[in-house]
Amino acid sequence: MTEDLAQILNEHAQRPGPLLLVLHAVQEKFGFIPAELVPEIADRLNLSRAEVHGVISFYHYFRHSSPGKHVVQICRAEACQSMGAEHLARHAQQRLGIEFHETTSDGLFSLEPVYCLGNCACSPAVMIDGALFGRVSPERFDALIAAGEKQS
Repeated sequence: MTEDLAQILNEHAQRPGPLLLVLHAVQEKFGFIPAELVPEIADRLNLSRAEVHGVISFYHYFRHSSPGKHVVQICRAEACQSMGAEHLARHAQQRLGIEFHETTSDGLFSLEPVYCLGNCACSPAVMIDGALFGRVSPERFDALIAAGEKQS
């Protein structure tokens, strides 16, 4: 067991229903949930590997592999859908050459759906590396991606 995982488990294992707390902390630390840590998490929390894997696969938030340098999230909630998020999502997938839950071959961008960014009045909304953008058109999306490419 890695020292980092041991610390996370020591911090959360005694809390009621600790699995989600542990998984969030692991993803925060490593950027994703490494498959090799699942048996150790299950053992320490007295759960089966299937239970831990079931939670990881149920919640779209948890990643199974390392994300790209820039994480692009597109809101998929109703308000954003009504303002063109579906068109924006198709454009983003075409522009980046990937589908949701994938990372570009150069490792620069990961594309993730999110089901509300709380920016409904400025739909469609996009979050890139924790920065929120509203009223994102395909053209603005391209400009944001170009800026990310320049940073890298």
